[in-house]
Amino acid sequence: MSTLALQSRRVLLPDGEQPALLLLENGRIADILPHGSAVRAELLDVDDRAILPGVVDPHVHINEPGRTDWEGFDTATRAALAGGLTTLVDMPLNSAPVTTSVANFQVKLEATRGQLHTHCGFWGGIVPGNAAEVEGLIAAGILGFKAFLTHSGIDDFPNATEDDLRQVMPILARHGLPLLVHCELSQDDDSWKQNDHRSYPNYLASRPKSWEDEAIALMIRLCEEFRCPVHIVHLSSANSIGPIAEAKAKGLPLTVETGQHYLFFNAEDIADGQTQFKCAPPIRERANNEQLWAALQQGIIDFVATDHSPAPPDLKQLESGDFTTAWGGIASLQLALPVLWTAARQRGATLSDLTRWLCENPAKLAGLGQRKGRIAVGHDADLLVLNPDASFEVTPDMVQHKHKVSPYLYRQLYGVVEQTFLLGKQVYQRPAFTQLNQGEIITR
Repeated sequence: MSTLALQSRRVLLPDGEQPALLLLENGRIADILPHGSAVRAELLDVDDRAILPGVVDPHVHINEPGRTDWEGFDTATRAALAGGLTTLVDMPLNSAPVTTSVANFQVKLEATRGQLHTHCGFWGGIVPGNAAEVEGLIAAGILGFKAFLTHSGIDDFPNATEDDLRQVMPILARHGLPLLVHCELSQDDDSWKQNDHRSYPNYLASRPKSWEDEAIALMIRLCEEFRCPVHIVHLSSANSIGPIAEAKAKGLPLTVETGQHYLFFNAEDIADGQTQFKCAPPIRERANNEQLWAALQQGIIDFVATDHSPAPPDLKQLESGDFTTAWGGIASLQLALPVLWTAARQRGATLSDLTRWLCENPAKLAGLGQRKGRIAVGHDADLLVLNPDASFEVTPDMVQHKHKVSPYLYRQLYGVVEQTFLLGKQVYQRPAFTQLNQGEIITR
């Protein structure tokens, strides 16, 4: 029996931050004792460093198999450990094949062998014509399903129509599984590409808030009709906050995330040609993003997820600065916690808030709320040790992602992850990995 006692004056428990000693046995939190308790176990006292649950990121594009020149399980899960992330849920696209059938899912699972350094679950995909695969994917362990209402950027993952969603939502409602939706109802209009290709305001105007607002209104209607859990990914339009709040007040099974980049950056600060900032929906103006912050702090937005969507430098068009052809995606997996904490601490947020936004609520979406995301007896001993008051500069040499392309490079961030634990085992002690290949495949 492996036993470790982990002690701190700052343990983030569900009812707040307090001194405590955590007894970790056989991968679980066996007991939570008063600080200074005598125990028969190896004791690791981290003094006044904070102990948080491991971060859960349910919106990650790992891109393997098929596009491992973009990212892969080895590099993505190493980056996660270095950032205190212990559980990821991989999106069904950007890999090849996409996770839209049982056969393709088996190919995905095989690709994880020998290179899963964090826990990892998987979303299935909803595309036109694959409704017959949904039950099989659920039986195979998929945690839920993702659909796009606009072109995904990948031709083998076409957008779903309302008719496609109507076929699958009764199935998901019966199983209680969430439907995650990229909410943009786009209009075919490439006229913006006739304007300045390097202009960020030009790109921003090409994806207006109305696209999001109309798509979210559709999903609220379908959520009410089918009572299928619906999750809005990467909300960027503050115009939809009111309708979302109303839907939640009616008791609809609707949840919402936003991304760190919408809370950290503002359109006014993005210079022309800075394609490392390109994502969809786009990073919007400061006034809009302040409303996102308010909605997060009020609980209207449930949590924050990275939408880690990396690509090689040539696809990001870093040299040309061409927004019309650059891949849209922000690489940020390793920096999920410090990016959010840096911005949140300026707004009076606490580590308890951070734990709710990065750990507890994301775990609930993935159906893992009884195992992960909180420091509670019986939960998995996935933990991180954080120095919340220390800062560091993001430099290319410290980034574990496959490509050192990120809008966060050379930023000064607060929140240094000093240690990461996976099922009670220390797997990372800054700046080195102490154990690898300790991750588990997660099924619901």
